[in-house]
Amino acid sequence: QNPFCHAVTSRRRTDQPHRKTHAMFVRSALALALLAAASLAHADAKVLKKVAPEYPAEAARKNITTGSVRAKIAIAGDGKVSNVEVVEAEPKRIFDRAAVDALSQWKFEGTGAAQTHEVKLVFKSED
Repeated sequence: QNPFCHAVTSRRRTDQPHRKTHAMFVRSALALALLAAASLAHADAKVLKKVAPEYPAEAARKNITTGSVRAKIAIAGDGKVSNVEVVEAEPKRIFDRAAVDALSQWKFEGTGAAQTHEVKLVFKSED
């Protein structure tokens, strides 16, 4: 297993009334939980800002309850993410955009040199 891959879980609950309001609350709560849970294993890649992915509405509509995205993150010398490339996704094209959108907003401590790391995001829905 790649030492740069760590699982991050995004959860979505739909068993409560007022689904729209509840979904917004759950996304906010999950963002906080995911920010605390996500990490990279490499000492040179100190994460300063993490943005949690949202559970895609398309996955909910299609009753897809789990998925994952493994992505390669290119980090510029100033610590900004310069590129996110999906390496593997299951199922394909369902969670990709949410993962890329979130990872593109991450910020790392600048080292003066470009770096590349991989991260795996795992999505789960609880119904």
